[in-house]
Amino acid sequence: MDFSARLTRCPLPYDTAAAAEGLRLMGDDLPAALAPLIAGAAGCSPYLKDLIAREALWLREALGQDPSRITAGVLDPLEGCSLADLPEALREAKRRIALYAGLADLGGVWSLEEVTLALTALADRAVDLSVKRLVADEIRRGKLPGQTVDDIPTAAGYVVLAMGKMGAGELNYSSDIDLICLFDETRYPGYDAQEARTAFIRVTRKMAAILSDVTSGGYVFRTDLRLRPDASVTPVCISMAAAEQYYESVGRTWERAAYIKARPCGGDLAAGWRFLDTLRPFVWRRHLDFAAIQDAHDMRLRIRDHKGYNGPVVLEDHNMKLGIGGIREIEFFTQTRQLIAGGRDPDLRDRTTVGGLQALATRGWIPADVTAELTALYRHHREIEHRLQMVRDQQTQRLPTSAEEFDRLARFCGAPATEVFRSELKAKLLRVAELTESFFAPGEAASGPALSETARDIVEAWSRYPALRSARGREIFTRVRPRILSRLAQAANPEEALLAFDGFLSGLPAGVQIFSLFEANETLIDLIADIAATSPELSRYLSRNSAVLDAVIGGSFFAPWPGVPDLIFALGEAMAQESDYERRLDRARSWMKEWHFRTGVHHLRGLIDAFEAGKQYAELAEAVVAALWPVVLAEFARKHGPQPGPGAVVLGMGSLGAGRLNAGSDLDLIMLYEDGGVEMSSGPRPLGARVYYARLTQALVTALTAQMSNGRLYEVDMRLRPSGRAGPVATAFAAFTAYQRDEAWTWEHLALTRARALAGNLALGEEAEAFRRSLLVTKGQGSAVRQDVADMRARLLLHKPGGGWEAKSGPGRMMDIELAAQTCALIAGDPARRVEAQLRAGLRAGLLSKAEENTLATALRLLWRVQTTARLLEMPDPDPDRMAEGARAFILRECGAADAAELAARLSALSAAADGIITAFLARRAMAGG
Repeated sequence: MDFSARLTRCPLPYDTAAAAEGLRLMGDDLPAALAPLIAGAAGCSPYLKDLIAREALWLREALGQDPSRITAGVLDPLEGCSLADLPEALREAKRRIALYAGLADLGGVWSLEEVTLALTALADRAVDLSVKRLVADEIRRGKLPGQTVDDIPTAAGYVVLAMGKMGAGELNYSSDIDLICLFDETRYPGYDAQEARTAFIRVTRKMAAILSDVTSGGYVFRTDLRLRPDASVTPVCISMAAAEQYYESVGRTWERAAYIKARPCGGDLAAGWRFLDTLRPFVWRRHLDFAAIQDAHDMRLRIRDHKGYNGPVVLEDHNMKLGIGGIREIEFFTQTRQLIAGGRDPDLRDRTTVGGLQALATRGWIPADVTAELTALYRHHREIEHRLQMVRDQQTQRLPTSAEEFDRLARFCGAPATEVFRSELKAKLLRVAELTESFFAPGEAASGPALSETARDIVEAWSRYPALRSARGREIFTRVRPRILSRLAQAANPEEALLAFDGFLSGLPAGVQIFSLFEANETLIDLIADIAATSPELSRYLSRNSAVLDAVIGGSFFAPWPGVPDLIFALGEAMAQESDYERRLDRARSWMKEWHFRTGVHHLRGLIDAFEAGKQYAELAEAVVAALWPVVLAEFARKHGPQPGPGAVVLGMGSLGAGRLNAGSDLDLIMLYEDGGVEMSSGPRPLGARVYYARLTQALVTALTAQMSNGRLYEVDMRLRPSGRAGPVATAFAAFTAYQRDEAWTWEHLALTRARALAGNLALGEEAEAFRRSLLVTKGQGSAVRQDVADMRARLLLHKPGGGWEAKSGPGRMMDIELAAQTCALIAGDPARRVEAQLRAGLRAGLLSKAEENTLATALRLLWRVQTTARLLEMPDPDPDRMAEGARAFILRECGAADAAELAARLSALSAAADGIITAFLARRAMAGG
């Protein structure tokens, strides 16, 4: 695309004499279509007029070229420059790219992004060439211990990080460049590191001089090194280890924001990327970081106070970057939201402002229309900023103070009328302020509801809690407290809800983050109030695991349930972000708790019922085992070698195998393996096959059960393996099949009715399933099956008589019905695993009548609803007389009962009916002898 096709935005000449001079400098062969552009540039900008004079010959040639090749044509010849020739060559390159970028910008040939990328490409090349030439000189003089000419391409471990707009590829037309200079100390053992540091400090100072010293040829870039760690006391170049230690110990929010845009731009780029990867946990917090909003708000106020940018917007001398409605407002708005959620969502970690806005919109953090408007406003402001800087090549964002200069700026921006330009500019500044201010500025605290004397005593005690010890925590909580109290006052029993919230608040170890979350997301206050009104126990759980609240506002909390394959993939991705085994296990815990909490909240709020909740809890557990298995296996194989023989399979038993768990379920697992005759593993510390698989099983159990900083995943029960507690924790498949055929008790065959492969060797899992199906057909035909089950049932009921709202144990209760269902599946030789499907198998086999099957299924459904809601509320023994009013209402709503008496009567009647059916079923003689 040529210039002549894009002159609609070309500015009119302001200074006609200068415009004529610009045309004269270009000569007679200038194409007529380009004359207004050259005249406009020279007439409005003394700086561009000077560049036209210096580079007239080059410009005449460049104007006929493809604009996309101009930057390469200027930069590529620099590669052959010596250190002595480099400073002047870079200045010439700067003049040419600045001139062409200015004309391409004014003529509309390049977009804002193309202009800033061209300027950034020059900065990158200038830094990289300067660094490598200077390091080569240090190596030649023997000042870098152990380094040779082979180390020049990596600058001997020295790297320059581009920060700010350079890091984002967004350099201003007349920008300084923010750099941080580091070196990889691991390349310099012992005292060599001190000698290397001295050399690299010299390199840094000389590089800054090459770039920023003003000579007859001008300058390349003003260079700012003050973003480095603790710049007031540290040298201009420090080791990566020292920088990492600083950020881990005292790094501040503004430094985290600065590193959003950071990237290596010169020297050892690979080492630079490795360093940035080590800083990832510092920059991108794992939990949603709404406290960053307050930090950004405070920073904005400090800047305004220091620079005097408070008060109404007056265009004269207004700062387009730092003033109200300026560029920094949009950048803070974007970066703060990236900091809040970028730790959980890598898609938000875009270095550019426009790209960051678009990513935030795509992920649902900003409305699409707000993103579109802020993007347009950002581009507008940056174009004004460029025009201001093009006039005299000054690093300024201040609007003119005189009418004459405003006329010049208006013409330079292509506006035919200054008043229209001023009116539109002010409106856009005010619009930026309107769109961004509400996000940063905290709202004023309301008074809140009137409190009873008891409630006042509770609230007054809050000031002594750990979460409110810090001044900042108290400040934020003061603003959210009225909303919290108002919402708690709407509970069925407000004082009961207030006490439950008190339990939540008293257990919080700190408050700034969680209170910031509340302030930014009032839906969380509603959720906490619902939980407090329903379950004090769940409130206390949340105080210990408040990080799970992040998931509520993470963008997909109310999306459809993803299913097992997507869950496995998501957990695998989450663990892959961690650098070592322990961190992966801990990451799995935080991930699982969020999904577990999601299911609980959906159930609590009536979005799903107890049966869908049971399915989701089971699928989550299956996904955790399946995703964790390869991680555990890889770590174990690293020490002891790959699995000897074909490998192992993990079977889910009990409720996990049946695909229905509650919020408090443990996992019943067994491990089967085939060694294929391979006696030993082949790792650094080889093990015999039997020991290998036993220890691998223990490693999996530990990965699931170990208490870590984010708690544990699940309790694991392996008593359903052959011989129970006395048997080996991992069983050879041949031994397992022989045991089941020749030695197993009837209860072990019953357990096998719900076995299901979850992870491990697929072929072995298929073998296990084929064996399970054939065994059920065989073992269900024995004459003693019903008597064995009847004896087992009698022992169970002797110790757990049941009654009341107890759903699990007792005659005709859930375990009793499950036992009967498994017996039906065994006698019928049916592979069904779910309780309802096993009961239907009994119906098809003539073991139960239609009425019996219907009664047992109806009783099971009611009992499951009571059991699942009670476990969600952390009530193993639900007693309607002792539970909170909200909890009682939740269980009654789930069960469709009007009051506690009605539910108790239904439970009693259905359990009694189920008890009678099961007793009669086990007393019958089966038609086939079972």
